[in-house]
Amino acid sequence: MARPSKFREEFVDQAQRLCKLGATDVEVADFFGVDVRTLYRWKGEQPEFCQALKAGKDEADNRVERSLFARANGYEHDEVDIRVVNNKIVKTPIRKVYPPDTTAAIFWLKNRKPGEWRETKAVELTGANGGPVQVQKVQRTIVDPAAAK
Repeated sequence: MARPSKFREEFVDQAQRLCKLGATDVEVADFFGVDVRTLYRWKGEQPEFCQALKAGKDEADNRVERSLFARANGYEHDEVDIRVVNNKIVKTPIRKVYPPDTTAAIFWLKNRKPGEWRETKAVELTGANGGPVQVQKVQRTIVDPAAAK
């Protein structure tokens, strides 16, 4: 007789929230106190649970994608600088500017336009008129000069 499943309906919402925060399958399984193989089984047996995990992960991935895009292009935001001047707290509104980041831009382009930005290009060799490459076997005998004496 099989043991009753530890799965509960409230796990659907909890799993989605965890994935929105960036949790991996292993971390979600740990949160529920089960082995990751159990989590995989729940994903197969509970379509709503599986969809909740995917939706949460998609949202986290989208947030990272937006952040990478902003970093690649540069961005600005308002902030308040707080300092103590003459024993008084002085709050000064400022505008922080983050210039474009070359590494983020390259990473973005390599992934979004791999055909144009990939570092290694695929090279296809063909023979005459696009046919197969003809290979010829060449055999040479090398003579050791010391053995020739």
